Amino acid sequence: MNRQIMTGSLLCLIASMSWGAMFPVSHIALQHINPLYFSFLRYLSVTLILVVLLWLKEGRTAFRFEGKGKTLLFFGTMGFTIYNMAVFQGQHAMGAVGTLVASIMEVLMPMISIAMVWIMTRKMPPKYTLISMVIALAGALLVITNGKWTFFTLAGQHLLPLLLIFVGVVGWVVYSMGGSHFAGWSTLRYSTLTCLLGTLVSFVVVTFASAFNWIVVPDWQAVWSVKYEMSFMILLPGLAALLSWNAGIRKLSPLNGILFINFVPITTLVLMYFQGYAISRFELYGTVLVIFALILNNMFQRSSLRPSDSSRDVRFRLDRRKSFQR
Repeated sequence: MNRQIMTGSLLCLIASMSWGAMFPVSHIALQHINPLYFSFLRYLSVTLILVVLLWLKEGRTAFRFEGKGKTLLFFGTMGFTIYNMAVFQGQHAMGAVGTLVASIMEVLMPMISIAMVWIMTRKMPPKYTLISMVIALAGALLVITNGKWTFFTLAGQHLLPLLLIFVGVVGWVVYSMGGSHFAGWSTLRYSTLTCLLGTLVSFVVVTFASAFNWIVVPDWQAVWSVKYEMSFMILLPGLAALLSWNAGIRKLSPLNGILFINFVPITTLVLMYFQGYAISRFELYGTVLVIFALILNNMFQRSSLRPSDSSRDVRFRLDRRKSFQR
């Protein structure tokens, strides 16, 4: 294994485990501070750090929008306002089980991406992808319902939180796809400007909600009481995971790097266990099914992209012919 693969694997592992730890840690913090303010304050700090890094590395010119301000605003809103506020609000509304549900939804991002591309291009994905999507959906339902059919009779109590988490996850998928519109930009520049604009939108949201007394403005004591959780959320899932993931994907390619997203629910389950949460066999089986579906889809993708023996033979003969001609 060469150094590039080792470095890329380590970076993707750091990002995935950070995101997996994000949900149990945020569950503690959300007992003391409103989810909307928690999301805003977290990324306000991340934005300040990214701005300083971009200024030092690329200078003032890197902050120019170059006529792409509306596009940056859209993707920034989807990634840093819709995703964070909707996911944490839904997680908090569901209670302890929302921690695992949010984590499982996170792992479904590759499948949601496939579904979105299918809708936009009207091109049906391969059969193995459809089978993987069904298996992943079955696993997610096991976790969400905890194997109890009575869940559906009480769906009204969970429908809004589930919808919020799902909308948030879709928001991050849209944000991730937005990077292709800025191919000439560095990862740091795209991350900084979208995070900056998304955080400004979050500021408008919390200001508007507070003005109408929909949410309570946290006092200094409430913010200080979650200083350790907030510090973790800023430095690891907020900053290190974002930069590590993008750097790792570049070294491994998306096809290889996406496998590491499987560590998100694994990390979440381990931390929830040590926090005293009793993980049921249905939640465990459902998590395993989701991970299996993603690995199955990735393995079939690799085999479909691997050149056939006949094509390798043709290439070999062409290479030999060119060498003789020289």
